Amino acid sequence: MHKETVSTEFEHVWHIVPVDLKERSYDILIGPGLFLELAADLKRMDLAQKYFIITDSNVRDLLGVDLLRLLADEGMDAHMVSFPAGEESKKMDTIVSLAREMVNMGADRSTAILALGGGVVGDMAAFLASIYMRGIPFVQLPTTLLAQVDSSVGGKTGVDLPEGKNLLGTFAQPKRVYADIGVLASLPLKELRNGLAEVVKYGIIRSPELFETLERHGTQIINLEPEITSHIVAKSCAIKADIVARDELEGGLRRILNFGHTVGHAIEAAAGYQIAHGEAVAMGMVAAALLSVKKGILSMDEADRIKKVLEQLGLPVAIPPDFSASELINITRHDKKNVGGRTHFVLCNSIGSAVIRDDIGDEELAEVIERCKAQN
Repeated sequence: MHKETVSTEFEHVWHIVPVDLKERSYDILIGPGLFLELAADLKRMDLAQKYFIITDSNVRDLLGVDLLRLLADEGMDAHMVSFPAGEESKKMDTIVSLAREMVNMGADRSTAILALGGGVVGDMAAFLASIYMRGIPFVQLPTTLLAQVDSSVGGKTGVDLPEGKNLLGTFAQPKRVYADIGVLASLPLKELRNGLAEVVKYGIIRSPELFETLERHGTQIINLEPEITSHIVAKSCAIKADIVARDELEGGLRRILNFGHTVGHAIEAAAGYQIAHGEAVAMGMVAAALLSVKKGILSMDEADRIKKVLEQLGLPVAIPPDFSASELINITRHDKKNVGGRTHFVLCNSIGSAVIRDDIGDEELAEVIERCKAQN
């Protein structure tokens, strides 16, 4: 892999991935040390008169305080509000609390939000930006691999209800995404692997080349070697950007991004969200691959390659044995992506190509779930 700085305007940008949405288009900037140039770049963009960093209690101390100082050093009117870290904060009560803090601190329509954190922060801060004073601009500053390759790109926002994840939300596009791969060094290995599950997904649904990169360079990726890390983040973002540009509001093609997620979300819900998203999706991808084999559209050899690359990256491939197949199937019936009462599954007909099917019977799904459980 050969690193190239793609813009002389930035010292730390190694890749720029455009998201082509006409008047709502924006760029994803990727590279190590990118946050050091953030304040100067925001000033060039002239995005707002005031900036509010929204973050969680973990990232606030790790990065938020330093970022606030960098903004202040550039003479920018910047403030920070935070909430307790964790999925349990991803609810409307937290949104209302953050909004009231912003009102009390003088946030108005000349304000922009900087979403600093992982997926929960990104979803919530973007949702708040989309409804605060009927909409103010926001920028995504993803600090986890999962957020950099997935949730910060594409404009989905949302909060959870007791009945399910992201059942309240909007589509709202950021003005820019800054993916500083340098901050990934502070992630626990478990959190890094959480994001790698989504990178594997992109390879399965769209890019044999990316999948092969993961097969060949797993150790370098786990060690966060900068050039290979920048490459897989950029490739993942480019795949998602292309799909989003073709289907911004998830009317058809964009649903292939849910490969592994139907069963994965059911596993998360059945576990009371005590299993990480990426781990659940890894199990869900194995289930989806086996369903694809069962439907006669994927070879067992390719299903085995999917399972093997997940194992090489340290991700779980077996559904816990104490999970009930009937409970998981029942949860899938309430998936928000269902259409006309039918559960839609993203299957794989070769590594690099995905299809959407709505002809998966409960017995077939139960059999595959039991096979996944038997792999323990």
